[in-house]
Amino acid sequence: MPKARGAAGAQGGLAGALNSALKDRGGVWFGWSGQESEDRTGNINMQRADGVTTATIDLSARDIDEYYNGYANSTLWPLFHYRLDLTEYERETGKGYERVNERFAECVQPLIEEDDLVWVHDYHLLPLGDRLRRRGLKNRIGFFLHIPWPPTRLFVSLPYHERLVRTMLDYDLVGFQNNEWLESFLHYCRKELGAQVDEATGIIRFEGRSVRAKAYPIGIDWDHFQGQGKTPEADQAAQRLVNSTRERTAMIGVDRLDYSKGLPERIDGIGRFFDQHPERVRDLVYIQIAPPSREDVESYQQIRALLEQKTGQINGARSEVDLVPIRYVNRGYSHAELYGFFHASKIGLVTPLRDGMNLVAKEYVAAQDPDDPGVLILSRFAGAAQQLGCDEKGAVLVNPYSPDDLSHAILKALDMPLAERKGRYEAMIATIRHDNVQAWTEEFCADLADGAGT
Repeated sequence: MPKARGAAGAQGGLAGALNSALKDRGGVWFGWSGQESEDRTGNINMQRADGVTTATIDLSARDIDEYYNGYANSTLWPLFHYRLDLTEYERETGKGYERVNERFAECVQPLIEEDDLVWVHDYHLLPLGDRLRRRGLKNRIGFFLHIPWPPTRLFVSLPYHERLVRTMLDYDLVGFQNNEWLESFLHYCRKELGAQVDEATGIIRFEGRSVRAKAYPIGIDWDHFQGQGKTPEADQAAQRLVNSTRERTAMIGVDRLDYSKGLPERIDGIGRFFDQHPERVRDLVYIQIAPPSREDVESYQQIRALLEQKTGQINGARSEVDLVPIRYVNRGYSHAELYGFFHASKIGLVTPLRDGMNLVAKEYVAAQDPDDPGVLILSRFAGAAQQLGCDEKGAVLVNPYSPDDLSHAILKALDMPLAERKGRYEAMIATIRHDNVQAWTEEFCADLADGAGT
């Protein structure tokens, strides 16, 4: 079987998923090192660790500013998460985005062998397939988007939107997290490009090329995560949380510090719960773990300040000498520690305003005790809601913009009887176990290698 050559940005759940995929299949993971270099040396840093080979290059300060902080994270990220109010449209950052993708193509091409599959990941690298084709690459190239694809009426606000999508049609296979994002992409291709689209097969025919688009819900590395739960580190983390809560129910949220995660809105919902049920302040403690990200982008600095302000206001109003209702932790933890924290928390709160999938929701459920599981409260706008939420089965779905809806869901979760908790858990866990990262990898790579219909 040919090796997979991957190109991706190494952040969060995406990094873990791709690391697992490459351990299973072999190949090379290519991308930006995360480091700044004064000179464009063209050097590729090759390393091998835990069975995975990585090939990385440094970027200049200008490249980082225009490509990463600029177009990728100040234009595409907010736009794809439906936040036109935060989207910046700057001509120079767009040029930087194309320039860096050209450089990536130049550097990775010599690493690609004749029978390799090339799998490109996420919004940082949308035009990379086109740049490789221009260099004569004939390999099968796939692309997977880990964030939402916006509706056409929003996407057309992007200058040169048509040129960007045209580059995506140089891939052989384009994958999305769920059917909603897939349908939005197909609608754009049909309406704005005039492409011939077969909705049943996802085949797009445009200017002599055929590309297939399909939904591939990503999953967690089930075996690895369960293995983390058997470590002393996980046990210690769980015990540490249990000891510190002093018989109060622990409710937990783990999110990168990002405006798409709905953290201020979540804190508003928790504040509404304590306002409506002040007698429950001794029954519940909320732990928010929010590692910082993209600290050079102003909107991320603002979200951190707002979150700290809202948390402080609630704690100031509701704290006693022996308790604090909200614990806000601005740092990250290991996978094993997170397993322990999830296991010891009887409510998981995952309420993004919009996201592609959300593996934290799946990890929370996977860490639960089948005989006494916790309750997952999940935004209906999370990509995972299509898999994990269904009426009265699975997660308790909420509107993350509504403090009342969040407050009601928290009360429901606190008072939910064991039989209902077990029923909801069982409705989710089979999907989480079966639709794991290995199954996701195998399905995508099989479709890319086969090329049926394209």
